[in-house]
Amino acid sequence: MLSFLYYIKPLFLPPTSLILLALIGWGYRRRWPVLGRRLMTFSVIALLLLSLPLISGGLLRSLQFHPPLDPAQPVAGNAAVVVLAAGMYRDAPEYGGDTVDGLTLERLRYAAKLHRDLGLPVMVTGGIVGDIETPLAVAMAKALTEDFAMDSVWTEPASRTTQENATHSEALLRARGITTVYLVTHSWHMPRAVLVFETAGLRVIPAPTRMSEAFELSLGDFIPSAGAFYDSYYALHEWLGQLWYRLVYT
Repeated sequence: MLSFLYYIKPLFLPPTSLILLALIGWGYRRRWPVLGRRLMTFSVIALLLLSLPLISGGLLRSLQFHPPLDPAQPVAGNAAVVVLAAGMYRDAPEYGGDTVDGLTLERLRYAAKLHRDLGLPVMVTGGIVGDIETPLAVAMAKALTEDFAMDSVWTEPASRTTQENATHSEALLRARGITTVYLVTHSWHMPRAVLVFETAGLRVIPAPTRMSEAFELSLGDFIPSAGAFYDSYYALHEWLGQLWYRLVYT
């Protein structure tokens, strides 16, 4: 079931959803010309707006509920750093196989810093996504030990969703006497992650990375870019995920 959802999820998100909507409008252009034109016009305008840094930045900032971790904050007892997976760079020829993607690497870099600063153990969580054979947690642990010179990393390689990240990690951590986690993920993913980890019974100290910049209007905010559309995609993905998780888990 989860594999099925993994493949149909893009149908509900841009650009696929908007392209499909435009095609439906094109199909209606003769039978219901007004409706067809409106659907196609809406799709084009939505694609344009989501490509503007002005819009994508606002969408990301709307998810930034948690501030950066305060370095002066005392280190919590019975705690560990938990890093959530993002995605995989499949069959990377320069690495000789599967490895972590850019988003996951950003999270790992910050987790390695927290490990040095706080002196806490690190757990990485993430299972097999799609048809990739390597669990994300395995690739994450390899990156931390080989690229960031960490001695050891705890792994949770079975989870396939953020909710499973929480429940599986909680079981492994509680067996080690750990009830508090410094949760590392992107700032836009943090609200949903905190929700499910707290629901699983853990005390969560958010440690977000890649904070959105403060808003300062500039000419570049009105120039469409692929990077802005990329940010809009992740923001909409998170708002959709939050809606689903709050319906199911609260």
